[in-house]
Amino acid sequence: MVVAEVPKLASAAEYFFKIGVEGKRFRPTVLLLMATALNVHLPEPIPNVGPVTTELRARQQRIAEITEMIHVASLLHDDVLDDADTRRGIKSLNFVMGNKVSVLAGDFLLSRACVALASLRNTEQRTCSLCSMEYYMQKTYYKTASLISNSCKAVALLAGQTAEVATLAFEYGRNLGLAFQLIDDVLDFTGTSASLGKGSLSDIRHGIVTAPILFAMEEFPQLRAIIDQGFEDPKNVNLALEYLGKSRGIQRTRELAAQHANLAAEAIDSLPETDDEDVRRSRRALIDITHRVITRNK
Repeated sequence: MVVAEVPKLASAAEYFFKIGVEGKRFRPTVLLLMATALNVHLPEPIPNVGPVTTELRARQQRIAEITEMIHVASLLHDDVLDDADTRRGIKSLNFVMGNKVSVLAGDFLLSRACVALASLRNTEQRTCSLCSMEYYMQKTYYKTASLISNSCKAVALLAGQTAEVATLAFEYGRNLGLAFQLIDDVLDFTGTSASLGKGSLSDIRHGIVTAPILFAMEEFPQLRAIIDQGFEDPKNVNLALEYLGKSRGIQRTRELAAQHANLAAEAIDSLPETDDEDVRRSRRALIDITHRVITRNK
């Protein structure tokens, strides 16, 4: 799907797909497992698509591909905004080809993803009310969890599943995404540049306040004044880290991530029962992913 007539744009758009950098492939893995976990007990036939046909599987696989394209596009844009020079342990695209090409490559991937999504011809109109653990959790949902949650739901809808099952798929993705980002925010303080494939402490140095600092601020209200001043001054970064070290901010963030991981596992456990061993194996793998997400170190 990543094909462009302009050679330089094509090379840029394919940068993370062709140079051997696999990344985590976290989202496609989840979606393909979800596809297998849901391809059973269809309430009614899908027009022109059998219960678990090759065509259905191909359409669900396309959702996984589209999701990864959107994710990579967001990384390209994010690296420009952060002026990052590495991503996934290699030079970032903006470092190699410049900001303009990197932004265009991200835009191109987004447009190709939209075209591919429209080609599935499976539309559902919906309204979404805002939800949050105050502003931070709202931002975290839109930043990380919204893509995987709606992609999980799309896999269920393509399979012709009921609204209840689609909601369970959505809740799995939502809570898994929140847990993933919460641990990411922990690793920004506890990980190393080598293990993360990007600079550590990058959030706080860019003035981004995440869960560990917010929890630390509940124990040390004086942190609020430092946050209000911003983190352009390295002294403020060091002060914030000092308060964080004396607080339970890291521990409480891990605990919150574990709560969301448990909710994700409960969503899978609530899916309709089945004797199909492939389906059961995929569901076990989805639950195993929730544990891996909260115990990872990179």
